[in-house]
Amino acid sequence: MAGIDEAGRGPWAGPVVAAAVCILPDFLRQEEHGVFEGLTDSKKLSAARRDHFFEVLTTCGAVRCGIGRAEADEIDSINILQATHLAMRRAFDALRPAPDFALVDGNRLPPLPCAALAVTGGDGKSLSIAAASILAKVTRDRLLQEADERYPGYGFARHKGYGTAGHSAALRKLGPSPFHRMTFRPVRECLERNAR
Repeated sequence: MAGIDEAGRGPWAGPVVAAAVCILPDFLRQEEHGVFEGLTDSKKLSAARRDHFFEVLTTCGAVRCGIGRAEADEIDSINILQATHLAMRRAFDALRPAPDFALVDGNRLPPLPCAALAVTGGDGKSLSIAAASILAKVTRDRLLQEADERYPGYGFARHKGYGTAGHSAALRKLGPSPFHRMTFRPVRECLERNAR
């Protein structure tokens, strides 16, 4: 069984990133209060704890991980919901062997080649979805730190592409970067102002 979650649906810039995680059942049965103790929804963890669990998940032999992403231009082309589902499918497809069943955080299912169940608030109910939320969040945060170096002045390392006052001010001053989602209202409005 895989748990699937995403990070980055709401930001004005960067990709949406999804992760799919399978934790082997035999390992879970033996794992009472071991390496996964405290693993929960990424939003409830500090950056240091997320980084810790990212390393645990990506180096533990009893865990299989897949990462998928949809870039800003894909989001602009097909909309954020479809791009999120595309990233989830790419994450699922990166798992080997493919799981027989998937738990997906949220209330809508992406097209998957197996049986699946949507779980609202799943990152707080399922260990595999919580693990996927951490992998997706840490992967996306690291991509935004790289973008901060490529596109200085926007503050991507601080706000991770979300709509903050600082991000809005940078957009007004610099205009959108190639990393921005051009169809998102604040970015689109900035483009329209610059075109006048």
